Amino acid sequence: MAALPAADAPIPIFTTLQDLYGNVTTAMKHAQRWDELVREFEIKFGRKPTYIARAPGRVNLIGEHIDYAHFGVFPAAIEQDILIACAPRLPSSTIAHTDTHLPGSVVAENLHTRYTRQVFTPTRRHTLGDDVPQDAVQVAPWHLDIDKSELRWESYVKAGYYGVLNHFLSPSSTSYVPASVDILVTGTVPPGSGLSSSAAMVVSSTLAFLAANGVFDGGNAPTKGELVNIAMENEKRVGVNSGGMDQSASVIALPGSALYVSFAPSLHAEPIVLPRNAVLVCANSLVVSNKAESAKHQYNLRVVETLGAARVLSNYLDLEVDSDSEKTKRRLVTLREVLARKGNFYRDEQDAQQEDLTQLRKGLEDVLKGNILDCLLPKVEGRTGVTLDEMISMSGMDKTEFMEVYLSWVDVETTHFELYLRAKHVFEEALRVLQFRGVCLDGGDSEESKLQTLGKLMNNSHESCNKQFDCSHPKVNDLVQVARSFGEVETGRGKGKVYGSRVTGAGWGGCIVSLVHREDADAFIAHVKKRYASYEGRSEEDLTGWVFATEPGMGACVFRCTD
Repeated sequence: MAALPAADAPIPIFTTLQDLYGNVTTAMKHAQRWDELVREFEIKFGRKPTYIARAPGRVNLIGEHIDYAHFGVFPAAIEQDILIACAPRLPSSTIAHTDTHLPGSVVAENLHTRYTRQVFTPTRRHTLGDDVPQDAVQVAPWHLDIDKSELRWESYVKAGYYGVLNHFLSPSSTSYVPASVDILVTGTVPPGSGLSSSAAMVVSSTLAFLAANGVFDGGNAPTKGELVNIAMENEKRVGVNSGGMDQSASVIALPGSALYVSFAPSLHAEPIVLPRNAVLVCANSLVVSNKAESAKHQYNLRVVETLGAARVLSNYLDLEVDSDSEKTKRRLVTLREVLARKGNFYRDEQDAQQEDLTQLRKGLEDVLKGNILDCLLPKVEGRTGVTLDEMISMSGMDKTEFMEVYLSWVDVETTHFELYLRAKHVFEEALRVLQFRGVCLDGGDSEESKLQTLGKLMNNSHESCNKQFDCSHPKVNDLVQVARSFGEVETGRGKGKVYGSRVTGAGWGGCIVSLVHREDADAFIAHVKKRYASYEGRSEEDLTGWVFATEPGMGACVFRCTD
């Protein structure tokens, strides 16, 4: 029997940590933390949890800021994760709060002492027109208040709950009154580190509410791919227009393998084994990057710039990208679609289950070897960015329709849109991802040669993130240089073997990831701890959490608690 594609597989449910982690050694390493979570849940809520939802963070090896342009990326799940213990609330609950007696109410606690208890309840917004009888009130979807201007830890819990309420507990479902739930959260993914703590929180929250409402006990449970799509939708509730890489890595990952995740023509995840001597080391710059709070002049602005570049490029190439030949129904178009239409393989892909990587690679090489992207530059010399009016003029759309399609749904702040630099990064980075995948799958080269080639691709990726996509940070660049300088250190076996280092995640702070030879991992970690200026005077306990080696781990799952 053929194995299911990774995205079509069911969410795994475990009853032992050994099965969850795949071996006794790793299970024992994490057992104390799980036991503490269960013990604290019982202290706070007077009973044991029925489920624990787990979602790991992720590290992106290569392919930064190209997922929302629908190009493939290359992430891996890490050991660090978010755990949420949960249980439906008993009618006899002793928790003293008037809101806890309402259907669907949630009492949310966090093991971290700086996060206080939160209680919230979903509501329905009823609509009633003047000519509609009282008994024909329309029942609107469930609603939860999430203040995007001041995001708190429970905002991500609410975001996960949102998707469960409206996908699985809607009026059309057989039992649409949600259970009242108590939850306790703990996490080891540092917030704002570029390791997708927000996606891990939203995914684990989604799983916790699915489990507490009995969805896994019936035949309506989502597949991994469906959970990815729900989690992407949920994270938009906190103001982040995610491309899907973070959720895919957190949900679909398999132990021992990174993932090549593609989004066109549909979500597809291909497990890829790294060279056997490859170890990934993450190091935190300690510059906190909050995607949601800074989105309007960083993350969301980059989304708009890549979409705007795609529209201008499609207009320059006279491509039919809208829903009708008269161009009266404009829509968002991605750089990935523009490339496919330019290469005449867009329609073929719509009938295929996954992308043709040979066609894709040829298309990327073609668009990069000429001067086609110069059409994204302003006519005025001395700058690379275009004003809003210039971008609209270059798009072939009138101002009203452009503002409606491209800017009505997102808040951005800038005086100039860097269409050329952003598009150049996206196309070059997409090609690097394919090259990275090819090296991992190639059986011909030596192990050392593969690692050197992969490292060079990672280094080139960082230079592009820094100079063309402007998503690095001075301290991140300093940390990258510290990591690369290990190559000049004498280890007793020759020079230190660090092959490449780059910013990972959304950027503007957060973590870097380095590709290091397995035998040099400990020496490399010691080198980074000693040389990075921001680590000076910090405790070894803190440093251990900021610089760590990881290998590709297990994706999201549910643990069923048993006596």
